[in-house]
Amino acid sequence: MGNISWMLNGITRSLSINGSQKRNLRSCDGREAAESMAKDAKKNDLILKSSGIKNLVSVHSRRGEKGVNQDCCIVWEEFGCQEDMIFCGIFDGHGPWGHFVAKCVRRSMPRTLLCYWQEALAEAASMNLDFDLESDNEKMIFNVWKHSFIKTCATVDNELLHNRKIDSFYSGTTGLAAVRQGDKLMAVQLTVDFKPDLSDESNRISECNGRVFCLRDEPGVHRVWLPNEERPGLAMSRSLGDYCLKDFGLISLPEVTQIDITCKDEFIILATDGVWDVISNEEAVGIVSKTIDRGKAVKQLAESAAKAWKKKRKGIAIDDISAVVLFFHASSSCNNRVSGSK
Repeated sequence: MGNISWMLNGITRSLSINGSQKRNLRSCDGREAAESMAKDAKKNDLILKSSGIKNLVSVHSRRGEKGVNQDCCIVWEEFGCQEDMIFCGIFDGHGPWGHFVAKCVRRSMPRTLLCYWQEALAEAASMNLDFDLESDNEKMIFNVWKHSFIKTCATVDNELLHNRKIDSFYSGTTGLAAVRQGDKLMAVQLTVDFKPDLSDESNRISECNGRVFCLRDEPGVHRVWLPNEERPGLAMSRSLGDYCLKDFGLISLPEVTQIDITCKDEFIILATDGVWDVISNEEAVGIVSKTIDRGKAVKQLAESAAKAWKKKRKGIAIDDISAVVLFFHASSSCNNRVSGSK
């Protein structure tokens, strides 16, 4: 099976599903049911939204030198009332209201996903009375997650448009969400890896009358611009929010993938570009692997990134630095292996 640690240019993410235990399939009664689960999870200390440690997960976020920290994270254990399931999310806001957009998405995404996921499970069960997440084919299970994530991103994006408390016209967020259960990893991507100069992305933007070009003082950095205005200059082609460009090729459609976790896979790193702009995949894996105390691994990674900014990006303000490290095993009893590629 393939490894499941990979780094994406401004953010990394991953997600998994497994059927080690049977789960009762029940339809979601709506958003209220998901909200109720969230309240119970918070009450039982199953949700972590700030720097800290929770069982197999460690989180750390530090403000950079550009103002308010626009990064935010979330870890939700026993996601969907499943003892072996965990949701991890990391979001990197941008624009004047970016920090508000990121926090809004952090709150809304897991709840919305939970609702759509349970609805999808109920629908699959109604069409196949013998449906069982343990025994049914991987394609069916993957499709349940894929459609749930796609609907989630569309809904969350639409909520931002109608949120009167947040101005997401010139602000938005990229993100990485991961749900891990057993030996399956399902990942959803909405990151700056969707560069505007990629063929499919650029063609879509051009067909919608948007423009893609680099500024003279930023050769190689392609940005998305309005048809007749020199703004906003977004360095990505997909995001949540940024409604000034939604009619000109910018979309919120995520990429969803599923990967198997093996005994040789040790952990996954989810991080914002404050890490990946100055730390390579190999360096990040080495830092986490060599930190004996797992609880200190993610903080060590963040501190290493901060030092790297000062050394490699002299004269440039340090970006916000945030990361989540999700370990797959309680102990390193097997030959661990972690690899990554942007």
